[in-house]
Amino acid sequence: MTGTAPFPPDAFGITSSIPIEIPLAAGRRVLDLNNRFVLAAQAGQFVRLAERDGYPRTCCAWIRGLYGLIRSTGVRRVIFVTGGDCSNTHAMMETLARDLDELQTFAYPASRDAGDLSRELDRFCQAFGVSRATAEEAGKRLEPIRRSLAELDRLTWQEGTVTGAENHLWLVSSSDFNGDPVLFGHQLDAFLDRVRSRKPAPTAGPRLGILGVPPIQTDLLDLLERLGARIVYNEIPRQFAMIGPAPDLVSRYIAFTYPYGGAPRMDDIAAETERRRIDGLVHYTQAFCHRQIHDILLRQKLGIPILTIEGDAPGPCDARTRLRLESFIEILQERRT
Repeated sequence: MTGTAPFPPDAFGITSSIPIEIPLAAGRRVLDLNNRFVLAAQAGQFVRLAERDGYPRTCCAWIRGLYGLIRSTGVRRVIFVTGGDCSNTHAMMETLARDLDELQTFAYPASRDAGDLSRELDRFCQAFGVSRATAEEAGKRLEPIRRSLAELDRLTWQEGTVTGAENHLWLVSSSDFNGDPVLFGHQLDAFLDRVRSRKPAPTAGPRLGILGVPPIQTDLLDLLERLGARIVYNEIPRQFAMIGPAPDLVSRYIAFTYPYGGAPRMDDIAAETERRRIDGLVHYTQAFCHRQIHDILLRQKLGIPILTIEGDAPGPCDARTRLRLESFIEILQERRT
């Protein structure tokens, strides 16, 4: 595909967040395919390639986009998350398997049981030829980066010196540390040094949380902040960043709410909504995704205004979505005055 950056031949692509400590302990480079897809100038071409090859339009655009990205950018090694993410990943893996040089899987246990997770971590370590102890050491080397990410998140919701869009980009990028944890850590600390001298954001606008999978709409957060909102919580990107304290891999990936259904997410969202003094929530849902149904749980669990929006193809928000966001911000502003 013309204009598409080739995928590094030595890297593993991942279809969702994994225990990255394990391939890193094996000296392997890891890149999140989702980030490369949604940030690509030709993201829509990846989706159309999947449709040309027979993927139905009723399949999530993230899955179609990942398939097109893998097929067209020279991805030869992939770790597929086959439990706790998207059931369509299984079929995508089957359609790509014969074209890959190396294929690995990781499955978060539906039980959210520590013993089940520990056994899956051991299996994953064996697949990469490393011990659990070596993987735990790799995790310790990532701790300073995760502490810096926690500080970035604090500066977002407490100090107002990091925008919601900046918060989202840094946190979501920590799923793979942009393929180079050392460089990522240096760049993050340099960013934190710069923002500490900023003036805090105005406090007049409503404080928002963004829930759900990272939006495929490329301008959602910037648009909300231009409308006067202050985004102080990015739910799933914060989960990807693994910024909470954890003594070991099992503790860290049990605390990761994303793979384990609605209940852990609802508890985390409720706690963070109160802690961050949030006025309203925007629940982003992806067309044809089972996680849309969690909207029911959100409205049962939380007692604050929620706007649910749906995205499909990569690109900017459409006019209807922009109008709904503007109206929601106006309502929240009126409630504050």
